[in-house]
Amino acid sequence: MPAPVSRGRLIPAAILAILVYGMIAAMLGTLLPELSKRFSLTPDQSGYVALAQAIGLIIASVSVGPLIDNKGKKTGLVMGLTLIAVALFALPASTGYFVLMALFLLLGLGGGIIVTAANALVSDISEERRASTLNLLNLFFGLGGLLTPLIGANLLAGNTIALCYLVAALTAATLLLHATTPMPPPTGERGFKASEASALLGRPALFLLALFLFLYVSCEVGVWNWLAKHLIAQGIPESQALNILSLGFALGMLVGRVAVSRVLIKVPAPTVTLAASVLMAITTYGMLQTADATLAGVLVFCAGIAMAPVFPTTLAMVGDVFPRMTATAMGIVITCGWIGLAVSSRIIGAIAGTDPARLKTALLVLPAASVIMIGVNLALRPLVRKPRS
Repeated sequence: MPAPVSRGRLIPAAILAILVYGMIAAMLGTLLPELSKRFSLTPDQSGYVALAQAIGLIIASVSVGPLIDNKGKKTGLVMGLTLIAVALFALPASTGYFVLMALFLLLGLGGGIIVTAANALVSDISEERRASTLNLLNLFFGLGGLLTPLIGANLLAGNTIALCYLVAALTAATLLLHATTPMPPPTGERGFKASEASALLGRPALFLLALFLFLYVSCEVGVWNWLAKHLIAQGIPESQALNILSLGFALGMLVGRVAVSRVLIKVPAPTVTLAASVLMAITTYGMLQTADATLAGVLVFCAGIAMAPVFPTTLAMVGDVFPRMTATAMGIVITCGWIGLAVSSRIIGAIAGTDPARLKTALLVLPAASVIMIGVNLALRPLVRKPRS
């Protein structure tokens, strides 16, 4: 007889999974200055490393939804954490550019699996306050994103090998917790059914939500991967640039998710994401217009607050609109988000070329995508309205 499921154990397990994902999301941006020196990477080559990670995220997200719906969230979480641990333990021994690409592809595969599985798990734990709960969960993504560059720049003084092993050890501990935590089995009623897939894919709301997340992830991961290099190119020291990424952007996301979790109890999710899109356009443009470290830090912090609610609140809207085959719908939408990462990374890398100073121009992709998000949100609003209880 299966062990009883305890919500008290599910929530810490989901929190640790999202914390691990936050730490690996900031990993490339944190390691990139050192990796660029070690392997003489140009911005264009760095873009291909980011592309490899994005491809892993895409492959995982597009394929894992039906698996989770039919086999359960635990299967996905254990699989994803295993892949991440393997990639992180192997990363310090990488010998060149192509090995880096392969390991970041593996890291992307693991990350894509756990972000879909963990958000689907929490979406089921608290259906009545899905948007608020998902924002509270994803504040630990912000915490993870804060810790990686903060630890790398300050506690480990740029020791990338120690940083990889530290995050790998945390991932292994999280894997052990998930392996021993009873989780709800798939119900069958909400699982993936091929006969219903055409109806799912025929809903315009699915494609608008997917486009919205495509644009958003283009912005968020563009900051994670490229901000430190951009700030260094403006003459800001590397350690200070990494602190702006952690104490600015990641801390802003953490603070923003704490605040918005209360706001979402009364304010509809489409309204919150519309306001966030407007603020993203303003703050991402502003942070690119200064070479002053203090002002850049303030603007990056504000950009983090603006971006904070978008990813989890969009997934909450997916859960509201698609009560059946929820993980499959989430997987499709999240996959489109990772495609945004792949596209934006290549565009940014191609515009910058071999000159880091051109990153300032290349990163204008971020405010441009934010402006388009405003239009998509306005088109989406009539399709995702949910009466408040």
